[in-house]
Amino acid sequence: MKFLYCLLFLLPAAHAQDLVQIIDDIKPSVVGIGSLQQTRGPAVGFVGTGFAIGDGLTIVTAAHVVNDLINSGQGDTLGVLVRNGATAHFRAATLVSLDKEHDLARLRIQGAALPALKLGDSSKVREGKNLAFTGFPLGMVLGLHHVTHRCIVSAITPLATPAITARQLDVKTLRQLHKPVYAVFQLDGTAYPGSSGSPLYDPATGEVVGVVNMVFVKGMKESAISAPSGITYAVPVNYLKASPSAGGP
Repeated sequence: MKFLYCLLFLLPAAHAQDLVQIIDDIKPSVVGIGSLQQTRGPAVGFVGTGFAIGDGLTIVTAAHVVNDLINSGQGDTLGVLVRNGATAHFRAATLVSLDKEHDLARLRIQGAALPALKLGDSSKVREGKNLAFTGFPLGMVLGLHHVTHRCIVSAITPLATPAITARQLDVKTLRQLHKPVYAVFQLDGTAYPGSSGSPLYDPATGEVVGVVNMVFVKGMKESAISAPSGITYAVPVNYLKASPSAGGP
């Protein structure tokens, strides 16, 4: 009985140690998603997170992050920020695919390959599963410093459709109502603007099972920073794997 008690006491510490190593393994694959504009100060900025898969030159992020950058109208060069020790450098990227329905995007970078993360099977994830996500909350405010949050899957829920009144019915709204609804992971971890595109992974194996895509906001958009709800959503990674050009595991 004493042996079993000691074993149970040591299990949390062992799991924590596993996560320490996994985070070290994950961080080199996680990049900032941003742009370069020579006339801007600073010239390089980033607004979201992405991660390398496949051959290490394919970067996955959230579609809305890329969409905001390419529609800025400022003539920016789309790219990623890669941290290397105490320094960071910008690498230009091209947009390969944009899946607005599932809020997923793939970019392609040139040069040396980054360590690629392995994609897991999101269909095996169940409610209560312990997961973690690593990214850059608040973007430029905190800088290119990886931040990891632990979480559990609180629910596997379809994307919510807002209540519609007769006065709100228009062509755009009707199109939205006819879009296929798919299930996403609801997490109890706190994400912020800048965390979008972060890999959601199994802390025991490092396998990616989802991509962080949005935070439930109470009140105005600014509330995501001043009063975070602690409710985050992630797109199951199998939607990425189903893409014709997913880049492989």
